[in-house]
Amino acid sequence: MNYFPWLTIIVFLPISAGSLIFFLPHRGNRVIRWYTICISILELLITTYAFCYHFQSDDPLMQLVEDYKWINFFDLHCKLGIDGLSIGPVLLTGFITTLATLSAWPVTRDSRLFYFLMLAMYSAQIGSFSSRDLLLFFIMWELELIPVYLLLAMWGGKKRMYSATKFILYTAGGSVFLLMGALGLGLYGSNGPTLDFETSINQPYPVTLEIIFYIGFFITFAVKSPILPLHTWLPDTHGEAHYSTCMLLAGILLKMGAYGLIRINMELLPHAHSIFSPWLMIIGTIQIIYAASTSSGQRNLKKRIAYSSVSHMGFILIGIGSITDAGLNGSILQIISHGFIGAALFFLAGTTYDRIRLVYLDEMGGVAILMPKIFTMFSIFSMASLALPGMSGFVAELIVLWGIITSQKYLLMPKILMTFLIAIGMILTPIYSLSMSRQMFYGYKLFNAPNSYLFDFGPRELFGSISIFLPVIGIGMYPDFVLSLSVDKVEVILSNFFIDSFPK
Repeated sequence: MNYFPWLTIIVFLPISAGSLIFFLPHRGNRVIRWYTICISILELLITTYAFCYHFQSDDPLMQLVEDYKWINFFDLHCKLGIDGLSIGPVLLTGFITTLATLSAWPVTRDSRLFYFLMLAMYSAQIGSFSSRDLLLFFIMWELELIPVYLLLAMWGGKKRMYSATKFILYTAGGSVFLLMGALGLGLYGSNGPTLDFETSINQPYPVTLEIIFYIGFFITFAVKSPILPLHTWLPDTHGEAHYSTCMLLAGILLKMGAYGLIRINMELLPHAHSIFSPWLMIIGTIQIIYAASTSSGQRNLKKRIAYSSVSHMGFILIGIGSITDAGLNGSILQIISHGFIGAALFFLAGTTYDRIRLVYLDEMGGVAILMPKIFTMFSIFSMASLALPGMSGFVAELIVLWGIITSQKYLLMPKILMTFLIAIGMILTPIYSLSMSRQMFYGYKLFNAPNSYLFDFGPRELFGSISIFLPVIGIGMYPDFVLSLSVDKVEVILSNFFIDSFPK
C-alpha cells in the first residue's frame, strides 16, 4: 500500500483544477490559456517525479497502489495502480496533452469550456490507464467520451454534428459491451463476485463463457482502437475536429483501445486469446493494407492522416496476436511511437490549415516555398510515419515483425505469407505519405496566389514540433528506454500462455 496518494493526485488534479477555470477573471483569453498550460505542466512534472523516484522498472507487480473503500454494500473499491504496461501510456498522455493545450492557443470562442474539457479528458485518460478495478475502468472510459463529443460538436468543422453523433454512437455502443463484460467477469469468478483486476487474473472460466467475454471486450476495444470494420467514425471525427483535439485522439484515445486489448483480453482471458489470436493477426494484416490503400485516395489532408493511423494500429494488433515477447513489446512500443508521430502530423496539418485555409490536397502546392519550417518538420514526421531507420516507428515495426517470425504458435509457411503481406502494406505507406508531401509542398499554386504573404512557424509552434521530434528520434536511437519499462510485465502476461497447448 502506497501511503502518499500520488496516483489520486495525478488522476484527479486536472479535472479538479480545471473546474476553477470558470472562476478566473476573463481578461481576453490569456489568463485562461496560461492557467491551463501551467496545470498541464504541473501535472506532467508530478507524474514524472512520482515515477522516477517511486517506480521500480524491474518490478512487474503493481506499484503506487491505492485502495479506497467506495460502496460498502457491494464491496466496491476505488483502486489505482501502475505497472510496466501502463506507465508508458500515462507519461504519453501527460506529454501529448500538455502540447495539445499549447497548440489550442488560437481557440478564443468559449475558451473556458474548451480548456476545461481538455483537462477533464486528461483525468479520464490517466484514470483509465491506472484503474485497477473494472467498474472504475468503465467509469473513466465513459467519462472520456463526453469531452470528446463536446469538443467535436462545438469546435469542429462544417459537418461537426454529423461526426460528433457518429462518434458517440460508435463509442457509447461499444461501451455497453464493456459494462456487460465487466459485470460478467465480476459475477462469474470462482472465488466470489469481484471487480478487482488482480483477483480476476487466472480465474478459471468455462471456455464458452470466456469466449463470450472475449468477444464482448474485443468489440469495445475494436471501436476505440479502431479495428476493421468498426473504424469508420475515425476519419470523419479527425476530418472535422480542431487539430488540438485530433492530437488527443490520435496520440492517446486510440491507444486506450490497444491498452484494453492487452490489459483485459490478453491478461484476464488468455485461453480465449490463444484461440482468437490468429484472427487478430489476419485482421491486423488486412487493416494495414486496406487503410494504406484507402489513405492514398483521400483528398482531405486530415482524413489521409487518419487512415494512416488506422494502418499503423494494425501493427499493434499483429504484435498482440503473435503471443511472443518481441511481438507484445513491439506493440507497446508502437503505442508510444505512434502516439507521438500521429499527434505531430495532426498538429502540423492544423497549423498549416490556420495559414492557408485549405483542407484538400489537390488545392495545395508550393507550401515549401512559403513556409520552409513547416515543410521541414512535416517531412521529418512523414519519414517517421513510413518507418525510416533511426525513428521510433522503424524500431517498433521491426520488433513486431520479429515477433511474428519467432512465434511458436504458427507454422512456417503462414508466417512467411503474413510477413510478405505486411511488407506490401509497408510499401504502400511511403506512397500515400510521399504523395501527401508532394501535393502540399511542391509546385507553385500557393506561391503564385494572392495569399503568398503567409507566415511560417512561430516560436510556440516550433517549440511544440521539436518537443515531439525529440522523443521520436530518441526512441529510434535508444528504444530500450521504453522497452525496459515493459519487458518484465510482458513476461508475466505471457506466462499465462502455454505454447504446447496452443491449437495449430
